[in-house]
Amino acid sequence: MNAGLPADLRLVLAHKQNTSARLRFLRFPHGLCAFDPLPPLSVVAPDDTADTVLHYHPNAWLRVAESHLGLDSGALQPEAEFKATVQTPDGPIAVQLATLNTVDPPFALAEALGARFVAITETRDCMAAELELLRRAYAALLG
Repeated sequence: MNAGLPADLRLVLAHKQNTSARLRFLRFPHGLCAFDPLPPLSVVAPDDTADTVLHYHPNAWLRVAESHLGLDSGALQPEAEFKATVQTPDGPIAVQLATLNTVDPPFALAEALGARFVAITETRDCMAAELELLRRAYAALLG
């Protein structure tokens, strides 16, 4: 399902309610990373090593992700404070964070993808690497 993104790039997609600061993450049937799952045995690299892997410029992936999701151009905004690298048996994967700048989460869009918007408390059953990515995303978005 990679949507035309490089094989070594995953996205975490979030929606932050402007009025309440309620934060939700887009959860796909396979997990929290768009658009392909992280491989088994994935481990998030420590913060101090995150610069060792190529991080794609947002213009290289935002429009592709918006198109794949059926969003208008400009609906996704990159979060510059977030960057992560996941080490996998097949090599490193860069992970970027983007927020949907809509008033409300696009629930119908998520449902059409077989996905849903969830609070961080609804992710306890995710793999350890995804939980660490969410922890970092939460910290980047809410401080």
